[in-house]
Amino acid sequence: MDDVKKPGQLKSYVSFLIGMLILLIGVNVFVYGREFYAGLIMSCGLFVYCIVIIIYYYVKKRKALQELIDFTAHYATLQNRLMDEFEFPYFLLDREGHLLWGNQEFNKLHEEMPKFIRRSISEILPDITPSKLPRAGSKADFDIVYNETQFRVNIRLISNNDELEIYSFPDVRPSDLKKLYAVTLKDETKLHEYMQKYEDETMATALLYLDNYEEALESVEEVSRSILTALIDRKINQYFNNHDCLVRKFEKDKYLIVMRNRSLQELMEQRFDIVEEIKNINTENEISVTISIGIGSDQGSYVKNLEAAKICIDLALGRGGDQVAIKSRDSIRYFGGKTQGVEKNTKVKARVKAHALHEFMAVSDKVVVMGHRFIDIDAFGAAVGIYRAAQSMNKKTYIVVDYVSQMLEPFVDSFKNSSSEDNIIVGCDEAKDIVDEKTMLIVVDTSRPGYTGCEELLSLTKNIVVLDHHRQSSEVIRNSVLSYIEPYASSASEMVTEIIQYFADNTKLKSVEADALYAGIVVDTDNFMQKTGVRTFEAAAYLRRNGADVTRVRKMFRENMADYLAKGEVIRNVRLFRKSFAISCCPSEGLEQPTIVGAQAANELLNIIGVRASFVLTEFNNKVFISARAIDEVNVQLIMERMGGGGHLNIAGAQLAGVSVEEAEKKLRITISEMLDGGEL
Repeated sequence: MDDVKKPGQLKSYVSFLIGMLILLIGVNVFVYGREFYAGLIMSCGLFVYCIVIIIYYYVKKRKALQELIDFTAHYATLQNRLMDEFEFPYFLLDREGHLLWGNQEFNKLHEEMPKFIRRSISEILPDITPSKLPRAGSKADFDIVYNETQFRVNIRLISNNDELEIYSFPDVRPSDLKKLYAVTLKDETKLHEYMQKYEDETMATALLYLDNYEEALESVEEVSRSILTALIDRKINQYFNNHDCLVRKFEKDKYLIVMRNRSLQELMEQRFDIVEEIKNINTENEISVTISIGIGSDQGSYVKNLEAAKICIDLALGRGGDQVAIKSRDSIRYFGGKTQGVEKNTKVKARVKAHALHEFMAVSDKVVVMGHRFIDIDAFGAAVGIYRAAQSMNKKTYIVVDYVSQMLEPFVDSFKNSSSEDNIIVGCDEAKDIVDEKTMLIVVDTSRPGYTGCEELLSLTKNIVVLDHHRQSSEVIRNSVLSYIEPYASSASEMVTEIIQYFADNTKLKSVEADALYAGIVVDTDNFMQKTGVRTFEAAAYLRRNGADVTRVRKMFRENMADYLAKGEVIRNVRLFRKSFAISCCPSEGLEQPTIVGAQAANELLNIIGVRASFVLTEFNNKVFISARAIDEVNVQLIMERMGGGGHLNIAGAQLAGVSVEEAEKKLRITISEMLDGGEL
């Protein structure tokens, strides 16, 4: 056994004897140099010593090797026993994920576990697949659930060599030892239970606002107002007390609520039915009371939870109210928002925002107005209105237009011809050279930075104003000095028209400018058929008094033959999904602005009896645009938000990149089904 390696103390002992023999030979040579006879005597003694050692080695060799083998076998048996009695489930896998050996704790997981030797571990533990086995020099850690027990799995590669020096395990062949995985399962069920208990006991903070408290009180008789207030207050307190929540009213229409995360989960499972219960309070009032709730949880402290609740209540109100917004760590969830917001008749907010805009504009050198990408007539009309307001203060003003569609072209040309100034309409690159720190940037018809016509401008100045009528999403322009989000308004043009009336006494619209604002209202209300309130008609009347011509606007809206035929194709190919959702595709070939045609076709599909919502998909510029429309039965904004878009309750849309029309339609159908089955629609 020349190839046997002598380990530890045995190797050092043999080396010591050989060293001593060499040392004695050296001493013997030295003695020869001094005295020949003395050296000769010493050589004889040394010879006898070597003979004795050799005889002793050969006599004792077999017995020593036998004792060494017995010790090694005993040591291997002891180590195998320790591994077999290891307190955690422990087992070995080969390179393909087949089970080679498992200890006693592993076999206890299933009574037939020993029968699975040489079979794939996925047959026993489906969550452990060959794809999860780590490569050389790495390990894998993940959680699994088996027989209602939560395990932490640790997998490490213990050999990646041609030969593995390991004490033998039963049923492990030498060929299996070229690549071996050691797997440990640690029972963390109790740990997860304690963690869940900690999560359940963590406090969350909520703010509850009555959206239309003043309007609802005005709609009932004076003697019934106290009854209505008492019913609302009782309903709110009773509902949240039943879920172990602390409720405190700090204003006539505002409540502070403190709850555990466990209670919050219960409310989420019930989808906050308090929102519907409050609307169903019947005191013969003409306007139903609606509530909005903002909740902050898992923010790390009570103060941060309250700050998150304030952000969420602003989001809920900015989206039209009648809904719940929850900020948990880095995600925001919404519940409710199924009904149309009640229009506020008072114009106090518009007057306050107009005066604030006047003050900010007064300290700016110039003004740049920007809408959303693929600017439409509503955004352009609002930009023209802001242009006129800035001109009343003698401010140099520019309007950013990234693309002029066929529908928008007549209005742009008329506006250019009516102005004595040049270079009012600029592109994105030109706007970058214009905007500086003293420039006021006004964003109209969108509040999402990614949707703006030139997002780079937002980082070039701090003087940013946002005017939008869409329901607010979690993605907003956060560094604005003035934000006017009014989801009750029909259009951005309506909002700007109201601002102009309070902006300055010398603000006077030209007929071309009034036409653009009026056209923006007409388009976004579908000829005053959708989302139209008292203030919408008042704004239209103001524009008519300033020279807006209905006939002139109608002529500008006339379509070419290709667009008209494309809408007919959309209607011809419409398919009903779940008996009430109309879905169709709009062809884009030969159309200059197919997305607008698709949106118009979606409006037409609502005229079909039984259709609750319509969706038209259009492929344009390597994206699939979805135009979603509804009358009052379905909140299409919720559907589009689930698909990455947004909008209003009855007018919304989304853009999907990297997918085909067929894939986008499949995703839309799945989303609608999930929301219907989950009770979200």
